[in-house]
Amino acid sequence: MRLNGNEVNKLPWRKLLYVIQDYPDNYVDDTFLDELQKNVNVRSYDYWTTVYESGVIVQHISSIVIFIAVFIHLEQQKLATNTLIIIGTLMTALGYVFWDYSVVQLVPSYAFKRKKTAKGALFFFATLLGLSPILRTLTLKTSDDSIYAFTVCLFIVNMLSHDYSAGNRHTIKFPGSLSTNAAIFASVMLASRLQTNMGVFGLTAFAVEWFALFPIFRRHLQNTTQVGHLALSVIMLSTSIALYIEISKAVAFLYILGISFITFVCPAWLIRIQKYKNEIHGPWDEAQPKLQRNREKHMKFR
Repeated sequence: MRLNGNEVNKLPWRKLLYVIQDYPDNYVDDTFLDELQKNVNVRSYDYWTTVYESGVIVQHISSIVIFIAVFIHLEQQKLATNTLIIIGTLMTALGYVFWDYSVVQLVPSYAFKRKKTAKGALFFFATLLGLSPILRTLTLKTSDDSIYAFTVCLFIVNMLSHDYSAGNRHTIKFPGSLSTNAAIFASVMLASRLQTNMGVFGLTAFAVEWFALFPIFRRHLQNTTQVGHLALSVIMLSTSIALYIEISKAVAFLYILGISFITFVCPAWLIRIQKYKNEIHGPWDEAQPKLQRNREKHMKFR
């Protein structure tokens, strides 16, 4: 709303809510749009950088595909349970040694937690071994179709709720609870379809190592070395394809097409649609107080 010629003698309008003024509530002056800003937070993307960053998604999808392939090979008795336990233990031990060495360089006090970590791991896997007979009979009266359908839904929840951010290399960031719980629950459902207690223990232990511990290592590797992160993406993708070729070549081919779409097409799509983004900021935006930053600055000077 603008002023007419008869309202020139009024006092100038001030941007104050607590002062009663001779202006309507919806009045705006000529400077209202001076603070208008467009696309302030728009980020410019580089294609190959975005392709590299999509490796996090490729790794997580490949981890789910690899686990399902391992279950199928166990159920078809193409993979021995003892072999899976040995491979999982060796991979966890090597990953922990690398991760422990890197963390100690940043946080020297962490070296005192090694014994506590070892005791906790032994207690956990001993408890899991004792619970294996119960887990094997957990879904005894449930049909295979229901279990597999429920497992697919849980893995979709795991995929959608997973934290794909890199985080800070100086902090230890554990996977999100919803994502991890969905994956472990799905793994228990699949493990209950196996015929032996040792098979249930091997697959469940591998699930804990694969979905709870391995994401920590992947995130740490992403923050530490780009070459290692890229190499891990290629290794996991190649492993998942190799495991599924023996199960179904059609599924392996569709998986390759899906990963190619995510890795190469989606980044180009993201960059292309940035030109349609139209984000505006102005005096109508809500205030964003920065109390925490001001407090930290005040404490620093004290």
